[in-house]
Amino acid sequence: MNVALWIIAGLLAVAFLAAGAMKVVRTKEQLAEAGMAWVEDFSPGTVTLIGALEILAAIGLILPAVLDIAPVLVPLAALGLVLMMIGAVVVHVRRKEVPAMVPSVVLLVLAAIVAWGRFGPYSFTS
Repeated sequence: MNVALWIIAGLLAVAFLAAGAMKVVRTKEQLAEAGMAWVEDFSPGTVTLIGALEILAAIGLILPAVLDIAPVLVPLAALGLVLMMIGAVVVHVRRKEVPAMVPSVVLLVLAAIVAWGRFGPYSFTS
């Protein structure tokens, strides 16, 4: 299970690093044109903040465990992603964007698995 948690955390890190970088680098208008209609509900600063938090979470999923410096940050980063994805699902439900909600739910479940595993039976301290 430890290997599975590493694989899931790695996939989440890649996905959120890419998504976060896109939100930080691109303008709100460019993101809307790329199919992220939800950005219309938020200010440019909030969209950039969401992207920055996604980048930090992606780093937090991998780096603390690899460097063996405060590995408790791994499940905390996963928990942060769970909360972010709950917010994403709420936004998509409010906007009645059911197809756009599916990736958010999948990422939510994967982040929850990592948080459960790293807080619980497969923590780095046991």
